[in-house]
Amino acid sequence: MSVRRKYPRRLRLATLGVVLALAALVVPSSAVKPTEIALVKLHRASGVDLSPDVVWILAVGSDARPGEDMTRSRGDALQLIGMNTRTGAAAAIGVPRDSWVSIPGHGSDKINSSLYSGGPELLGQTVGNLVGIQPDYVFVTRFKFFQAMVDDIGGIEVHNPVAFSDPYLKPAGFRAGRIHLGGYTALAFSRIRHNLLRGDFDRSANQERVLRGIQAKVRARADEPGFIERGVVSVMEHLYTDLPPAELFRLAQAMAQVDPAKVTTCVVQGGIGSIGGASVVLPYTDQARRLGDEARTDATLEHC
Repeated sequence: MSVRRKYPRRLRLATLGVVLALAALVVPSSAVKPTEIALVKLHRASGVDLSPDVVWILAVGSDARPGEDMTRSRGDALQLIGMNTRTGAAAAIGVPRDSWVSIPGHGSDKINSSLYSGGPELLGQTVGNLVGIQPDYVFVTRFKFFQAMVDDIGGIEVHNPVAFSDPYLKPAGFRAGRIHLGGYTALAFSRIRHNLLRGDFDRSANQERVLRGIQAKVRARADEPGFIERGVVSVMEHLYTDLPPAELFRLAQAMAQVDPAKVTTCVVQGGIGSIGGASVVLPYTDQARRLGDEARTDATLEHC
């Protein structure tokens, strides 16, 4: 039985590699379709090496307006994601966007402003300094593409621990329990914070629930003929990256190996303060470093 299961997965990965290579050739960097996603390798990273087993990607939602450079805007959703290519485990460490931290070369500010000040490199360095894990890659996406992506995979299922609403984004609200989210509602679920009991912390936890829902849905549909290949072509049409196809393929392998049952998530906690008249999160740096130390080598979190 295990032999029959391994061959199709290898075949799909080989097909995926071919699709990535072809897409890189037929979709030029100056393609008419707008850039909606950026995948940037940080200079400190040598690539996806399967011999340390863990790959770290900082996923960022950009609130850039149409026409603005999404890699030089303020980041909204910040999730540091590790994937263990040997065990199939994955960990996500959520960082509240209003965390007040030291930004190298720019003094202290909200952590999401480091994307505006220095692009993905500076944001990756700043988040890495807080958690103690420097990401290998930074993945930035516009919210509209995120919304379309969730719709394209048929929506997702998440477990919502408490009912909440927002008069602007979702007046009808979200009920507690297992719920289905389409593209717009997944985006709203990820962005609402004002009516959540713990504000930015609960929003970051909801973002992690959405990420888990996406990963579970993609894995569940991965065996459908053409599903992965269509997704890859769609991404490549809107992607800016400095990675060669072979490295994209290795990243795809790492993602394909994640087991939904082995995904653990935590959010960096902190106090609420006011600096310069703005509400900020004062992150518990000891907890952030403990999470980093716990997940660094195997992408697992035992407790938050």
